Amino acid sequence: MDSIIKNCLESMSGVIRGKDNEVRLAICCFLARGHLLIEDLPGMGKTAMALSFSRLLGLEYQRIQFTSDLLPADILGVSIFDQSASDFQFKPGPVFTGMLLADEVNRASPRTQSALLEAMEERQVTVDGEARMLPKPFIVIATQNPVFQEGTFALPESQQDRFLMQIHMGYPDTESEKAILKGEAGRLCLNSLEQAMTAEELLLLQEEVDKVSASDLLLDYILRLLKATRSEEHFEVGLSPRAGLALLQAAKAWARIDGRTYVVPEDVQTVFLPVARHRLTTSKHGISPGELLARVNVMV
Repeated sequence: MDSIIKNCLESMSGVIRGKDNEVRLAICCFLARGHLLIEDLPGMGKTAMALSFSRLLGLEYQRIQFTSDLLPADILGVSIFDQSASDFQFKPGPVFTGMLLADEVNRASPRTQSALLEAMEERQVTVDGEARMLPKPFIVIATQNPVFQEGTFALPESQQDRFLMQIHMGYPDTESEKAILKGEAGRLCLNSLEQAMTAEELLLLQEEVDKVSASDLLLDYILRLLKATRSEEHFEVGLSPRAGLALLQAAKAWARIDGRTYVVPEDVQTVFLPVARHRLTTSKHGISPGELLARVNVMV
């Protein structure tokens, strides 16, 4: 399994140049059974990264371009009356797939955004009073533009909390951008990207992540981080218990990528910002999640 993870990292480095840490965090998110939110300006490679992972992991893939007129039924599906059967037949929507790319998710209305809540949390959708299970594994990769841009709707806190991690692409370095201009990286290289993992292997790796151990001292460290977000006035709302579980699971996945069967504090520190940044709202005179992490580390 270690060779599979290594192959994934190497394959992605040939398409998404200069973003090794972001790629590693994304793989960490998937191993932890999480959903990924990628936020950045248009043209920064968000969609290219999502498309690359759909090829790399070999999952059935569907893409939804979120727009202001998109309806929940366009995502979940709808029941249509079949005259030959004299009954309603359910036509599954694009959410019934292994990997769903919700492109520019914050351009849809809050009502449409909320259609993904049950799917992301319960791995099922309820239509016409009937619960329908989604495939395993089920991964959502959502991209969004910064909220200050026109035509965007801020994701509600409950929706953001369903994403295990949020990452930012950022501008590439000069060498990586030159490779993109020469057609040696980016979306132009997607066709050359080969599958590096099967759905079955991904499920096995997720089970291995569950078996990674965390000592009581490590759990106490996570609890100190959670308490710091709740007791200080720097944040409007502190991290929830669900966020604590997400932080622990992400740290386990990071340890598994490193080939370890136990979590160390450095694993928690590495994944803290991607797990916490979209769950914390900084008050007017507050500090950033990164500053909070440094402050807690000093106290430890």
